[in-house]
Amino acid sequence: MEAFFTKRGSTLVPAPEARGPWAPDMMHGRLLAGLLARDIEREHGDPDFQAGRITVDLFRSPPMKPVEVTTRAVRTGRRIKVVDGEISIDGDVYARASVVLLKRSEQPAGEVWTPPPWDMPHPDSLPAPASGAPWEMRSVGESWFGAFEQKRMWLRESRPLIDGEELTPLVRVATAADIANPLANSGTNGLEFINGDITLYLARLPVDEWIGFEVTRHVSADGVAIGECAVYDTRGPIGTSTVSAVAQPKLETQKS
Repeated sequence: MEAFFTKRGSTLVPAPEARGPWAPDMMHGRLLAGLLARDIEREHGDPDFQAGRITVDLFRSPPMKPVEVTTRAVRTGRRIKVVDGEISIDGDVYARASVVLLKRSEQPAGEVWTPPPWDMPHPDSLPAPASGAPWEMRSVGESWFGAFEQKRMWLRESRPLIDGEELTPLVRVATAADIANPLANSGTNGLEFINGDITLYLARLPVDEWIGFEVTRHVSADGVAIGECAVYDTRGPIGTSTVSAVAQPKLETQKS
């Protein structure tokens, strides 16, 4: 399938599929998270370090125009590294990221309480619904964006982020993390909150293409919402994705 972006010099040009759900001339915020993770990993990644936290601030609506990504190291230590990134369009900054990289080491021997294993069926055992979305989603029952229930879902990207490049595990999960907003913050009227950020915490990287999400929290008052999902791969839990959001005019979300 066609990629979301193609390279043109120092910029990345969005394809029509990069449009988001809120406006025809607005790029999808989840793709900005993927682009920031991609450049930070390429320019500052280290196999001895794990991206423990990725925070992406989505403070301006990005138009469907070429984007430029820049990164810089804030701190490079023995056990912790911090990297910042920005996405610019026509010279203006539309999103920024802060990534904390933590040194991998020997796992402590002590036992720590963890929740019970995720009881979600393997994605291969679930039916693949008809979908117009640029990703593949599989859920149990009616656990879609407009449902009034705790939502649980598998997600798999079906397009490359950038033409000619394979998705790395980090870029794959960073691109998917934005799904926490429609999962945690949608209800009987569909999705009525638009998120202004994404924070992805990772203890490890996903082992394959499928990323699982389970809503663990939704809190909202006075038009402000916080949504949180536990994040999984087919072997078990890998982290969490949290978003903050503000009320937005009603979006009629279709089943995907």
